[in-house]
Amino acid sequence: MGENEDFTVVLQDSKAAYVLSNVAEVVERILTFVPTKSLLRIASVCRLWRNCARRVLRTQQQLDWVSACGPSNPKNHALCNMLAEEVEKVFLLPKLVLALVDCEAFNGQAYCYRQNKQAKMRRHSLDPFEEVNRFFPKGCDIMGMVAPGIVMTPSGSFSSVPKEYQEGEAGFAIMFPSIEGVNIKPFHFCEKSMSPTALKEAGLVDNPELRVVLLFVYEPCQNGAARFLVQILEPLAKSNALIAGGLVDSYFSPPRHCCLQGQYGVAGLALSGPKVQGASVLLDQEITSPKAAEATIGRLKAAKIPAKNTIGFMFSCLGRGQNFYKDQANVEADAFHKVFPNTPLFGLFGNGEIGCDRIVKEDYTLCDTDTESLQHEYSTVMTLVHVG
Repeated sequence: MGENEDFTVVLQDSKAAYVLSNVAEVVERILTFVPTKSLLRIASVCRLWRNCARRVLRTQQQLDWVSACGPSNPKNHALCNMLAEEVEKVFLLPKLVLALVDCEAFNGQAYCYRQNKQAKMRRHSLDPFEEVNRFFPKGCDIMGMVAPGIVMTPSGSFSSVPKEYQEGEAGFAIMFPSIEGVNIKPFHFCEKSMSPTALKEAGLVDNPELRVVLLFVYEPCQNGAARFLVQILEPLAKSNALIAGGLVDSYFSPPRHCCLQGQYGVAGLALSGPKVQGASVLLDQEITSPKAAEATIGRLKAAKIPAKNTIGFMFSCLGRGQNFYKDQANVEADAFHKVFPNTPLFGLFGNGEIGCDRIVKEDYTLCDTDTESLQHEYSTVMTLVHVG
């Protein structure tokens, strides 16, 4: 009886081995349940598994994100700690990552003290770019900003309630895979690199497929930063693209080689392609109650943007938030969640907002917008971006 049992096990194992070595449909179905990092390792087993893995990777076109809040250890920001755990579990191959973290923890954290030859202590900061970059594959573009406050949806579910963090440690990283019909191109300009040619190469001008521009101005208080922003916004205001963003404290990824640390500049993402859609509304100083905020955000529904692969962005002034709404916390994030319960929301609190009321769809033509109407204070720009 024991010999028969052993024979049965061997026979079953041989059948399983045959199926896993020869039946592509079965292998491909199994691989759809495997996280991407493990999938890449599995692809090296044999030719069949490699081809199946490639086909599965092409189907993974749903964006994902990792977010974190709370105190960090002395070496890493809370987001880096979370990325170390969660990136292993995602079902996509990131082509581009947009990361935002709070300024208090990320700018002032992680100083190492090393002893030099004279036995004196010297101050060195860990490289934030290297801290984030090590979690993602080679060739993945990472756009990293540091802002005074963060808005984010907890990891794990599109229907989770987003939270506003005007104080305390928080951060998020949105991962965009390669998506058919969508081209997301990062750009960065400082005073040295800014030119009409550079704008064209970034896809910001003379690009009929440009749909959405996410724009971040870093070191905005430096002399000349306001004038520089106008130079960027003037050609964009004449386009049919949705422009949204804010003024952040600093920029940490990718590393800058054209200008010195502490100098002002502009960075962001240009989203082009027939499958990109966007809409935004402005919550100005007259929007002072939760009811009014919800009604204004509700106007985004008129855009009829599909729910799948759509994310919300909230670019708000530091002067808004809990104090603005008479000590009521999370007002605008809650209002967004009521209107769009299955759309994650991300963003920042900064020292200025960029955007206006716009809808960008295939069959919609926008009027020209002057540069001044794109810049705001004590307001919130609430935006929907759909990426196919």
